[in-house]
Amino acid sequence: MNKQQLFEQIQLKKSFLCIGLDPVMDKLPKHLLKYEDPILEFNKQLIDATHDLCVAYKPNTAFYETRGVKGWNTLVKTWQHFPKDVFTIADAKRGDIGNTSAMYAEAFFNEASSEMSFDSVTVAPYMGKDSVTPFLSYEDKWVILLALTSNEGSRDFQTRQSDDQKLYEQVITTAAQWASADQMMYVVGATKPQEFQNIRRLAPDHFLLVPGVGAQGGSLSAVCQHGLNQQCGLLVNAARSIIYASNGEDFAEKAREEAQALQQEMEQILTAAKLI
Repeated sequence: MNKQQLFEQIQLKKSFLCIGLDPVMDKLPKHLLKYEDPILEFNKQLIDATHDLCVAYKPNTAFYETRGVKGWNTLVKTWQHFPKDVFTIADAKRGDIGNTSAMYAEAFFNEASSEMSFDSVTVAPYMGKDSVTPFLSYEDKWVILLALTSNEGSRDFQTRQSDDQKLYEQVITTAAQWASADQMMYVVGATKPQEFQNIRRLAPDHFLLVPGVGAQGGSLSAVCQHGLNQQCGLLVNAARSIIYASNGEDFAEKAREEAQALQQEMEQILTAAKLI
């Protein structure tokens, strides 16, 4: 899915919602335990209940890798269940170099090799350009680069000043030389809304993946005040507040209600910004 196609989905669904699929076995509704793969059934029912309300899904690969081969197989089958009209994000936060980075790219982008072909993958920029460029060699695939994250520890490095720029600002301006806004996105946490005006100065045309709305306390309206651009430019992620809205047999119905509440708020924002 290219940038224009993503914007068209945002306009069609009146939503820029991304749903994080981060399932934990202990938190699953008990009635799902009768299935051979309870996590896969959990994901499938969530996807079926919400795909018309969101434009993206983001499974965090750690929640699957922790279960070994079985978990990886669940990830593959989850990817296979995604509708074709949603943007898919492998939240893997890879960050190695050379052949290793190329193998990570193949794992998430080459369906012939791994049975998966996500639209994008999150990448850590600490090792520089040669940790990112292998992912950029795939046509119509995206790198979503960690820039300013929502966790408390982000202050340890990301906001430190050096040469009149904070480190996250250097990441954005340097990475912009590696790929255009048609292939590069940045992760910017919703808990840092005061920084969005500055980020839009540095990256006016890029999409931003924004975690931290919902359970982490980020404000959607605060993010949108300075984060929107002419093609929306935002994918706002919510995970726990949606997927764990209920732990009963109505979990998918309650997840839909939570997703719809966010979608309706997003529709109002898009309408006010004259993007739909």
